[in-house]
Amino acid sequence: MKHLLNLSLFLVTGLLIVSSCKKEKEKEKDPDSPELKGIVINGVRWATCNVDMPGTFAANPEDAGMFYQWNRKVGWSSANPLVNSDGGTTWDNTYPPVPQDKIWAQENDPCPPGWRVPTLEELRSLEKAKHYYDELNGVSGRFFGDNNKRLFLPAVGNRDAIAGALLLVKDGYYWGSTVNPQTFNAHVMGFDSTKLWIGSDKRIYALCVRCVAAENTSAHR
Repeated sequence: MKHLLNLSLFLVTGLLIVSSCKKEKEKEKDPDSPELKGIVINGVRWATCNVDMPGTFAANPEDAGMFYQWNRKVGWSSANPLVNSDGGTTWDNTYPPVPQDKIWAQENDPCPPGWRVPTLEELRSLEKAKHYYDELNGVSGRFFGDNNKRLFLPAVGNRDAIAGALLLVKDGYYWGSTVNPQTFNAHVMGFDSTKLWIGSDKRIYALCVRCVAAENTSAHR
């Protein structure tokens, strides 16, 4: 009986996450709606799906969406063959510029209207939340929050700096909107099956983007 109750809870929670994601896709059609959907973790409202094509969310929380180089609005496929959101098949191995304020430029933000790339402080808000590595619909990743409002970030790897090859497809890598002022590498939240960390990496890598609501008060803008 306890097993069945746990299974029911898992299924209901999964449906709530998918439902929220669909509502976010509806939101894309009406960016002036006063109510932004998503899941609030430690005071930060997170989108329930990764960014897919620029300005759109992926269909489901477990979907990889597209990978993005830091401060660029061109998405790259999260599975082979290599192709970008403009239809190009040649990897861009040049370093993206760092704006003067060292923040991902608003005009290059791939998030849908009403959303943006998270700050370092917002990434840390997830690090402080309850989190664990598991699967959603057969996709490995990390859950954040409790059973009433769980956020799922899929572990789908990234594309490397030199040739855009797929790497570490069982790990998760998510951009922050700022750079380390000493190294000029961009802030990243990463995780695998055993741990989660926040650090920085080369801006030329292509990683996932999980948006936060633009209304969040922890924005630098």
